[in-house]
Amino acid sequence: MTTTDAPATEDTSPDGADPTAQAQAPSRLHGFFRDPRWALAMVRATVLEAAHPAIGAALVENSTFVAHPWRRLRNTYQSTQRMIGTDPAVREWEAARLNRMHARLQGTDAKNRPYNAMDPGARAWVVATLFESSVTMFRLSGQPLDQDFVEELYEEFRAMLAAMGDDPGLLPDTVPEFWQYFDKVVATELENTEAMRVILYRLFEHLPAPPLLSSLPTMWVAARTVAAPLVGMVAVASLPEPFRRRAGLPEIPGAQTVMQGAYLSVGLVRYLPSSWTDPDNIIEFLSAAPGSDQPAARTLAAVQSQIERAGALLRLLSPLHDQDEREAPSATTVSPAAAAQRKEAEDFFRQVLDQTGNGSLDWPDLAAMARELSSRLNLDEPQETRLYQAFADWWHELQAALDTDGDGSISAQEYAAGAPAMAGPALIRVAEVLFEATDRDGNGQIDPDEYRVLFRTTFHRDTADGNATAVTRSAFVKEFVAFMAGRKRTTPFDPLLAEA
Repeated sequence: MTTTDAPATEDTSPDGADPTAQAQAPSRLHGFFRDPRWALAMVRATVLEAAHPAIGAALVENSTFVAHPWRRLRNTYQSTQRMIGTDPAVREWEAARLNRMHARLQGTDAKNRPYNAMDPGARAWVVATLFESSVTMFRLSGQPLDQDFVEELYEEFRAMLAAMGDDPGLLPDTVPEFWQYFDKVVATELENTEAMRVILYRLFEHLPAPPLLSSLPTMWVAARTVAAPLVGMVAVASLPEPFRRRAGLPEIPGAQTVMQGAYLSVGLVRYLPSSWTDPDNIIEFLSAAPGSDQPAARTLAAVQSQIERAGALLRLLSPLHDQDEREAPSATTVSPAAAAQRKEAEDFFRQVLDQTGNGSLDWPDLAAMARELSSRLNLDEPQETRLYQAFADWWHELQAALDTDGDGSISAQEYAAGAPAMAGPALIRVAEVLFEATDRDGNGQIDPDEYRVLFRTTFHRDTADGNATAVTRSAFVKEFVAFMAGRKRTTPFDPLLAEA
C-alpha cells in the first residue's frame, strides 16, 4: 500500500533475507519503474488513492508526506524496488514489514468513519490505481499499449497484491472486468477528501526544498512558483472526467493540452544520457544531506560555493535600503535573547516534532519517528515493536507533562512552555532502545558501519565523549536526548528527523 511512509535503506537486501533464494527474471514493471513518465503516473495514482475515504484518512492522520516529502519519496522508492525486485526473499521480507506498518494505522476520519490500512478493499484499490495509471501514462503519451501487453501487466499487478498477502481475487480476473470495477469505484466510492486537496493544492505549492538545495531558498521558491501550478493542472486534467465533475474540480481552458504536452515532453527525457535520468541518481540527489559524503552533496557544494560568491558580489553592488523601508519595531519589546529562543523552539517543533505537519504534536508524529528509524535500520518484528513501544511510552509521558488543556494533543505553545519536561525517563529509554537496535553486533558501541546505516553518512567524530572511532552508549543517549528535548541541534540527528 503506497499511501503511507515506506522503508528506506542503504542496501537492497534486508537482514534476514535468504541469500540462496532463487531470483526471478525481471518483470515488465522494471521498465515502467525507470521510465521518466512514471513520475507523472505516480502523482496521478496517489491522487486517486487519496480520494478513497479510508486511504485519504490514513494519509492525513499518519503520513509525513506534507512535512517531509523528499524523505517520503526516497522511502517509497526503496520499498517499491524491493516489491518489484527479482529476489523473492527480499520481496517477502518487505511485504511483511509493510503489513506490520499498515496494521498500526487505524482510527476514524473527520466524518467519524473508521479506517484501517489493512482493509482489503483499500489495499486492492492502491494496486488498481497503479495499474490503471501505468496504462494511462502510455495512452496520454500517444503510445497506447497493445492488449496482450496490458493483460500481462495486469497479472503482474495482481501478483503484487498476492505478495502482500491479499487475495488477488479482490481485483477482477480479466482486464475488461477490471475497467468496469475501476469505473464503479470512481463513480461510487471516491470523494473530494482533504488528503486529495492537500496533494493538488498545497503539497506542490508549499513543497520544501530538497536538503541539498535548502541553502538556495530564493532559487527554489522561484522554480516552485512556476512549476507547482503546472503540476497541479496536469494532475487534475489527467483524472477521470466523471470524478472531476462529481468532485467539483476546476475545468481550466487548455488544461488537457498542457497535460498531454507534459506527458509527451517528459517522455522525451528518456532519450537523454541514462546517468541523467537514472532513478537511483535522482533519488540520491533529492535525499542527500548537505555535508554528507555522497557524490551529489560534494558536487552541489562546489556549485553553491560559486553561487555564494556571486551573491556576495551582487550585495556589494546593490544600494542599501532606506531606513524608513525597514520593518517598524513591534509595540511589544522583546529582548533579542528571548526572541531567538522562541524562534529556535518554534523551528524545532515544526521541523522535528510535528512530523505530519498538522501544527500539533500527536501520537502519529512519534509513530512516524519510530517508523522512519525502523526503516533505516531494517528492524525485524521484535526490535521494531520495542522501538514503537518506547515511543508510545514517551508519548504518554509527554501528554501527562505538556497537554495542559487536556485536548489529547500538544500545541506549539504548550511545548514552548514545558519543553524542559521532554527529557524524562521515557525519552532516555527511547535513546537506549535505538542504541541497541543500531548496535547490531552488540559490542556496546556504534561502529562506523553501523553509524552509516542509521545516519547515511560517514562517522561524525564530534561526539559527546570525544571518541574518534565509535560512539559509546552513554554518548549516544546523551546526544539523542539533548536533541529530542530541543536543547541542542546536532549535525547527525538533524538529517535523521528534521530534513524534508
